[in-house]
Amino acid sequence: MRFFKIIVLSLLIGGCQGNEDNILPKRTTLTMSVYASATIQPDSLYQLYAAVGGILDNNFKEEGDLVQKGDPILQIIDRAPQLQTENAYLALRQSKENLEGNAAVLKEIEDEVYAARLKYLNDSLNFSRQQRLWEQGIGSKAEYDTKMLAFQLSQNQHKTLKARYARTRFELETKMVQAKNSYQSNKITTDDFTVNSRIAGRVYALYKEPGELVSTVEPLGTIGSANDFIIEMLIDEVDIIKIQLNQQVLIVLEAYPNEIYTARVSKIYPQKEERLQTFKIEALFHEPPKLLYPGLAGEANIVIAQKKDVLTIPRDYLMDGNKVMTPEGDIDVEVGLQNLEQVEILSGITETTLIIKPTQ
Repeated sequence: MRFFKIIVLSLLIGGCQGNEDNILPKRTTLTMSVYASATIQPDSLYQLYAAVGGILDNNFKEEGDLVQKGDPILQIIDRAPQLQTENAYLALRQSKENLEGNAAVLKEIEDEVYAARLKYLNDSLNFSRQQRLWEQGIGSKAEYDTKMLAFQLSQNQHKTLKARYARTRFELETKMVQAKNSYQSNKITTDDFTVNSRIAGRVYALYKEPGELVSTVEPLGTIGSANDFIIEMLIDEVDIIKIQLNQQVLIVLEAYPNEIYTARVSKIYPQKEERLQTFKIEALFHEPPKLLYPGLAGEANIVIAQKKDVLTIPRDYLMDGNKVMTPEGDIDVEVGLQNLEQVEILSGITETTLIIKPTQ
């Protein structure tokens, strides 16, 4: 009787194995991942904006050109700031000439101070002589008073001119500083009409042609790194909590459909995109393709867990989340990790348990 049962069971198993919907669990490496759409972008990508409005005069660079930090990209024209800068420069030159030049205002006052000092010294000497004579009883009181008055007048004149010189010098220095500040301010305004690159990289786009009107609120171009690229991915809000920095990413690009590239998560943006209900994360290639362009699209899988040598079954063989169908009936199982295709079985069945695919 026992032999008969073994034969029947063998026939049953053999018959089930002949059915492609009946399988045996198998041991494999199970990987859990989060799917994301991927887009390639240059690192440090930013848009050019003008600090002032006006007419675009010239594009110094073209799309695809390499640039260094500080290189001029485009020029906007507006004559008023340029004229103001020229006038401010002339005012600065005039102020500097008045303060330091040979024909400076101070030079005239210096000459007056010098002459007043000579007169003051001379009147001081004459008064001293007359005072000594008066002390000796020589000379008249009128001569003494005249010499003393001349000395006092020249002394006051000398002090007045020195004060005038100091006041005039202070005023001229103040005017020169003001003129210098005005010139620098206007020069900065003039420089604002030239838009320069903030990084060393490549010009990826220019949106305006010479002669077109530009404003401060619309981008004029796009610049980014020439060699370093990042992978931008959009993650569903239900999956974002599973994402961590440095997790492995597997990338397939539409431009390279037969290649799988690896990367790592480098940045997680905490702000949710309300319109798309997604979060953005970034990843860096371990070894990028030799040629990349901004906007290349692809698909990515972020590996969030991985176990080796685990017993697995296809996910569509699992019923009600914890049951499998066998020739002997339904069996409760304990499941572990699972992805879109495979489910880890912790207990309930073994590698020799034949399972049947449930009918839909």
